[in-house]
Amino acid sequence: MKAESRAEDVAVAEDYYDSDDADRFYFTIWGGEDIHVGLYQTPGEAIAPASRRTVATMAEMMGPAGKAARIVDLGAGYGGSARYLVTEAGAKEVVCVNISETQNRINRDKNEAAGLTDRIDVLHGSFDDVPAKDEAFDVVWSQDSFLHGADRQRIIEECERILKPGGRLIFTDILQTSDAPADKLQPIYDRIHLSSLGSVDFYDEAAEKAGLVPGPKKILPEMLPTHYGRVREELTSRRDELKGVVSDDYADRMIAGLGAWVDGGNSGWLSWGIMTYDKP
Repeated sequence: MKAESRAEDVAVAEDYYDSDDADRFYFTIWGGEDIHVGLYQTPGEAIAPASRRTVATMAEMMGPAGKAARIVDLGAGYGGSARYLVTEAGAKEVVCVNISETQNRINRDKNEAAGLTDRIDVLHGSFDDVPAKDEAFDVVWSQDSFLHGADRQRIIEECERILKPGGRLIFTDILQTSDAPADKLQPIYDRIHLSSLGSVDFYDEAAEKAGLVPGPKKILPEMLPTHYGRVREELTSRRDELKGVVSDDYADRMIAGLGAWVDGGNSGWLSWGIMTYDKP
């Protein structure tokens, strides 16, 4: 993919996540810590604990590479995972790389309030061109971010570049199944300004090309419609509270977009999971 095309993808994501509507929506409805798909144990469970359960599950899946590790979180959002990793999972240091400077400012403020500025660094940057030296990290971590990159092969190659030998790439992503009809997924593609999503087969092939070895996976398609259904319920039930916080037009578009995610998940065309790949 040409550099100018990648730059356009980065600009689209940056403009979206830096917008007032998007920032206020994610901070208010998703809780201001974790903005990724959660792992739900009971119907109607709150979004925040389910989302934090994803972080804890991934931390357990880091394996030996995660012990006292230096970790980079690509697409770190508000930094909730980074703070968990240094306070609960034994990480030595986490570098957050994120395209939204609005989210980065909140991340830095939260780290300062928690007294963690010496263990968490927050950098403005894109996950397909990480501002880091080769073999800089024991673990490359990401949650529901790679879908925003059009050149996902390059993203996996960049992860391999910054991983130390013996290190682990661990990430979650929203996936399309191999037989997913493109026309049915078009509303979702339109919402995220892309022409496709990744798949398990794609990531396995991309990792092999980059020299990475498949590790443990948890493919949990049911969590996608469950999570986006919960977010949609929260947004719908709290519309009055959000008056003046997010625009009516944004809320309407978000409700419709969340419905498309739910429908795609329930149809069996979309999936979600936690994937790991190791660097020999």
